[in-house]
Amino acid sequence: MMRVAADEATAKRLASIIAETFDPEAVAASAFETPSGWAVEAHFAIEPDRAKVADLVRTTAGEATAGAIGFEILQPKDWIAASLEGLVPVPVGRFVVHGAHDRIKVAGNRIGIEIEAALAFGTGHHGTTQGCLAAIERIAKTKRPKRILDIGTGTGVLAIAAARAWHRAVIATDIDPLSVTIARANAEANRAGTYVRVVHAAGVNAPAIRAARRYDLVLANILLPILKDIARPVRRLSARGGSVILSGLLPEQANAVLAVWRAQGFVLSRRDIIEGWVTLTLARPQRSRLPLGGE
Repeated sequence: MMRVAADEATAKRLASIIAETFDPEAVAASAFETPSGWAVEAHFAIEPDRAKVADLVRTTAGEATAGAIGFEILQPKDWIAASLEGLVPVPVGRFVVHGAHDRIKVAGNRIGIEIEAALAFGTGHHGTTQGCLAAIERIAKTKRPKRILDIGTGTGVLAIAAARAWHRAVIATDIDPLSVTIARANAEANRAGTYVRVVHAAGVNAPAIRAARRYDLVLANILLPILKDIARPVRRLSARGGSVILSGLLPEQANAVLAVWRAQGFVLSRRDIIEGWVTLTLARPQRSRLPLGGE
């Protein structure tokens, strides 16, 4: 087990980065408040490379924090399961992302999305997922997209949220076969199975994606290089007047991604930061800003 003290923002950001850097099957990281401030704990199923952990903390939180790391070998116990059981419901607008043990806590006027922490990304506790859910909630106030695409769906949480908000068909994709299986099961469990079609795909060239032709809403909560790579193909799939929600970005990465998407004719509608992660909401104007032949 690794533990280190930090301020609230740094602790939350560090917990997120540790969870994304190491194998999700072998680590559980959390940030929490203590009587003396905030702390981060990471429980590893096997002994981690302590130098790698220290370098990650140093890069994220600075030399002083890295020097204060404490490591401890704990007695055998399913610490990952114990940590996951402690996850509390996450309310975002009308949505409440929760585990099975908190099902009864969801009010009747909210959209409950039950996601058990698993080997796919997206329990609702990460700032990127919350940012995307908040963006879906805002768009729902003024638009009813007919065709929706969720790239890199993970647990399927965003696809389920969109399907439940609009009762529209959603194509959800993931490159990881395990994530595809998990997302399908989650869609069925959340009464969205008739709307959400989960397909195994890398990028956006799968026949199931192209068949829908023009999407009114595209969701992509994935990694920086992929967000850059999909800008041009997504423009070809996007309907005029449609929206794109991008996340998975640190603040220093957002402008680079935004520049790539602006080059494809998209405009920034809103930029949000939650727990140190940026979510960009973009729009494709009704009129193309690209030169002739750019379609």
